Amino acid sequence: MINKEPFQQKINELKDSGNYRVFNDIVRERGQFPEAIWYGPYNIKNIVNWCSNDYLGMGQHKVVIDAMHTALDQTGTGSGGTRNISGTSHYHVALEHEISKLHKKESALLYTSAYVANEWTLIALSKIIPNICFVSDSKNHASLIQGILHSKAEKRIWTHNDMGNLEEKLKEVTTLGLTPCVVFESVYSMDGDVSPISQVCDLADKYGAITYIDEVHAVGLYGDTGAGYCEKIGESRVDIINGTLGKAFGVQGGYISAEAIVIDAIRSLASGFIFTTSSSPVVCSGALASIKYLKDHNELRVKHQERASTLKRMLSEVDIEVHSDSCTHIVPVMVRDAKLTKEMSDMLLSEYGIYIQAINYPTVAEGEERLRIAPTPLHTDAMMSNLVEALRLTFKRCTTDK
Repeated sequence: MINKEPFQQKINELKDSGNYRVFNDIVRERGQFPEAIWYGPYNIKNIVNWCSNDYLGMGQHKVVIDAMHTALDQTGTGSGGTRNISGTSHYHVALEHEISKLHKKESALLYTSAYVANEWTLIALSKIIPNICFVSDSKNHASLIQGILHSKAEKRIWTHNDMGNLEEKLKEVTTLGLTPCVVFESVYSMDGDVSPISQVCDLADKYGAITYIDEVHAVGLYGDTGAGYCEKIGESRVDIINGTLGKAFGVQGGYISAEAIVIDAIRSLASGFIFTTSSSPVVCSGALASIKYLKDHNELRVKHQERASTLKRMLSEVDIEVHSDSCTHIVPVMVRDAKLTKEMSDMLLSEYGIYIQAINYPTVAEGEERLRIAPTPLHTDAMMSNLVEALRLTFKRCTTDK
């Protein structure tokens, strides 16, 4: 029989620190995004969602929904197997081809999520290149950290976006006769800053390093066709690109894109790709339609950036602190206290119908707690005004006499 005491002790610790996670029960209604319905502990109420990663509202777009209905009527629900055993439909093949075209790479590989793609691609790379050493940015996502950890390969951590420190690590690794693989992100999802991608590539060229970039918070949102931040700055030297279908593209799944031989080897060795049921063809159809649509509709990206810039300006006008490094669509409102962040999030939701999830440790460092806001092209001026006023009042109420 299991001893419940250590489990209860851990939960008590999380609650006492203000870091206990509460999953809010909401229902998204087709055609109403960013509005939603919240099933609270005492009532049901209409809310405005300000923290969704459906950055462009494509999860509600008619083009995507129609494509998924068509696939559903044709194929039914699931894929019916792993990619190796009957689970590769024509929709999977077409989607991987479209992803490779988007990134101007030879090939692509579809995973069930971008987390799985990161973790198992890095593990596979350690099997393919026995002397690999991962050189990882200190603010990388948990999926990259876990992939490197579980690969059991050599690793070095470089100070976030510090090119001098990165070069020091690359010198050390190459002196030891190891093959460096620089692992980093384009847009960092918590602070909203970006990496110096071309400078990283320059150093990679100098030291013969592989480059692996996570573009999950950039694909669909940046570049003329939505290929991400590499496309935006015209940088084509990155070896392996990781992306998601579950944020700007509004569906579900993740992928990598690279040269054909690289994809073929990873496909053959990544257990997290091989030994799991493949994504539903219905999901693949929706993602395929979304990628194609966003290639030709840059106006959504322009509107998205305008909304983020406008909100940052409005917050600044009432002296609400946004993280100083944010230069993207992500709007991190700094609170810097775990319990206060949770209290504010709860108050905004219950009293103002505004949903912003509290972001606490371990997602961010202690003392860096925040409310992470994600404006979309569908958030109106009126919604923004209501948000800013609610935040101003909530800050005032929660910090009075504290």
